[in-house]
Amino acid sequence: MALNDTDARVTRRRQRHPVRTTLLVFGALVVVAALVAGGYLFSLARSFDAGSETIETAFPAEESRPAVAPEAEGAVNILLLGTDSRATPEELGDTASTDPVDSRADTMMLMHVPADRQDIQVMSIMRDTWTDIPGHGEAKVNAAMALGGVPLVVQTVEGLFGTRIDHVASIDFEGFKGLTDALGGVQVDNPVAFQSRGSQGESFGAGPITLQGESALKFVRERYAFSDGDYQRVKNQQLFVKAVMGKLLTADTLTDPWKVYGVVDRTSPFVAVDSGLDSATLGSLAVSLRGVRSGDIDFFTLPTSGTGTSADGQSIVVKDDAAIARIAEALQTDTLRDYVSSAPNGGS
Repeated sequence: MALNDTDARVTRRRQRHPVRTTLLVFGALVVVAALVAGGYLFSLARSFDAGSETIETAFPAEESRPAVAPEAEGAVNILLLGTDSRATPEELGDTASTDPVDSRADTMMLMHVPADRQDIQVMSIMRDTWTDIPGHGEAKVNAAMALGGVPLVVQTVEGLFGTRIDHVASIDFEGFKGLTDALGGVQVDNPVAFQSRGSQGESFGAGPITLQGESALKFVRERYAFSDGDYQRVKNQQLFVKAVMGKLLTADTLTDPWKVYGVVDRTSPFVAVDSGLDSATLGSLAVSLRGVRSGDIDFFTLPTSGTGTSADGQSIVVKDDAAIARIAEALQTDTLRDYVSSAPNGGS
């Protein structure tokens, strides 16, 4: 599952880097920008730009992309990819690569920032969703990474919703350890008690638990402990990301320049972004979202029609075409918040 060399080459090679922590980190700039001197902000931005990687070619050919819908002018769609560099080929499945430089879209979220900047919607896409991969026929949505790199992932998701993606950000799950350490841990309300897999497995009780370092990584990675596998793992990842946002957007964090710097410094080496999503762009977006708090961010999972088996025998997640059509219309008209608020179970 090696990435296409032309499409997925990055400007520097440290560790491979992909979820949306990129924006979370710079969400901290929202209030910090008004609290500390410009020299500190310059240093913070320089730390992110120097530490993160740039995806040289993140988007497909322009002629294959949907145009920006007039009603969605000013809205921003960010495709967030997560990879797990420590997962074994057995855990990753039939398209796993043994090359540590290669990556796989193990987690996929689409973040929609409305034009009015009043809230944010984040939609998880199940990695085994069976859909059309341009030029390759039907396959699991995360197979696009192996077949054509980040540009094909973007083209696949744009085709699924008929909606243009403005930016791409990815983070390696390893970055979660440094992030939670820099924040002093984050608390989640764990809905399902479970024991993570492996000789170093850890027990996570139901109810409020604090995640930090290695524990955070185990929490977001585990899927075998659940009867519904990836469904619960996706929910746990959403819980974790929302908890991170809640901690980042507290006064204790936002008024502590060294804590913010620590978050950026410890996570940027695990982050890769498209060339347009540099610190200046992220900072500008963060300032426009200065009124948004964790309660204004809705997480949901793309509805599905359950699981099934493909013609070639793969275990797959079956698309809910009616739900996809409704979400596509909501994205194109910048009304995704209305879809989430009116859909059963918050859209999932």
